Amino acid sequence: MIAIIPARCGSKGLPGKNIRNLHGKPMIAYTIEAALESKYIDNVIVSTDCKEIEDVAKKFGAKSHFLRPEELALDNSKAIDNYLYTINRLNNEFEYNVKNFIVLQPTSPLRAVEDIDGAIELFNHKKADSVVSYTEEHHPIEWHKHITEDGKFENIFNERLLNRQEYRPSYFPNGAIYVFNYKLIKNNLYYGDNSYAYIMPRHRSVDIDTLEDFQYAEFLMRQENA
Repeated sequence: MIAIIPARCGSKGLPGKNIRNLHGKPMIAYTIEAALESKYIDNVIVSTDCKEIEDVAKKFGAKSHFLRPEELALDNSKAIDNYLYTINRLNNEFEYNVKNFIVLQPTSPLRAVEDIDGAIELFNHKKADSVVSYTEEHHPIEWHKHITEDGKFENIFNERLLNRQEYRPSYFPNGAIYVFNYKLIKNNLYYGDNSYAYIMPRHRSVDIDTLEDFQYAEFLMRQENA
């Protein structure tokens, strides 16, 4: 199986985050190293529009056969379009013959190789359409509200006054792992009738989008290495 690591130049929340120094090395390095440790991944491919990111990724062991075109690296570009573009070129120009693949975003540097291998094993065992990593939400989603422009509450769900323990647990995608059957992606879908969640613990589910996220990830890394 191949791993695709998507890492574009532009980032409004935290500029340059993909190669920003995180606890001693570029953030993208953690994802590359974990992917290279996996017993199921044969090739680690970085998908980027940035020569600097490409050079850093290659230094840590990833491959890059081409840069992503600008139209696939904009704020409103769809990730699925980039996956299709990347797989099509790898298959047609570089003889990869990709049928299944895993996407590992560099913004999840705390994900472990055991998470990667566990998700791939689930995908293979279930002969799944896709496997997506999720983590448990600590507060009931029924507590969420829309807030109007003048600051008033607006219900999203039917209001029920229950104790927290009475709500059914809910989960949200943490952005760390996506394992896809290529046929599903060609239909512009992430989920099929045979898709499954790989559950990850909260402390490995940090998705870095802001400086606060970055500082929290660094704090957790320092604690682990203390």
